[in-house]
Amino acid sequence: MMQLMKPTLAWETEYRAFLEDWRESGETIVPEAVGDTYEPLGAYFAELKEMETTVRSGLVTHSTYWMVDGQRIVGALNFRHDLTENLKLYGGHIGYGIRPSERQKGYATSGLRLALEEARQRGLDQVLLTCGVDNLASRRVILANGGQEIEPTVRNGRETRRFIIPL
Repeated sequence: MMQLMKPTLAWETEYRAFLEDWRESGETIVPEAVGDTYEPLGAYFAELKEMETTVRSGLVTHSTYWMVDGQRIVGALNFRHDLTENLKLYGGHIGYGIRPSERQKGYATSGLRLALEEARQRGLDQVLLTCGVDNLASRRVILANGGQEIEPTVRNGRETRRFIIPL
């Protein structure tokens, strides 16, 4: 059964395998908060914990989770506690990504469902999510979790779909 877990050094070997899966695919790691340029990892994980309560310039507080199934990190999720004007248009409350070797197994749908529980616990009555117009898999995940499409936005000629999920 999949669960959300905060990053921890106890899972360093599996985390590095997670990052390697992305590198081998040639894709950009999603969400960006789980990038592969951070060393030492202990300092990075401490920084993630700090960002849950401390606002940095231009950012909002947010929580980063790993999606874990058994002993394997299958994805990552970033939950933004608040939204800036830019996030209302192009980012939303929740960003997630499934490691390339674990896609098409329902992990994104399950992970988003768990993130919605976190949003409810934080007292939100709805969340906003976005995805690229060509990201049909993410659109299906959002719709499967009750997403209702609202007006899209366009930046640099690229359309972004926007969804509200009532809680």
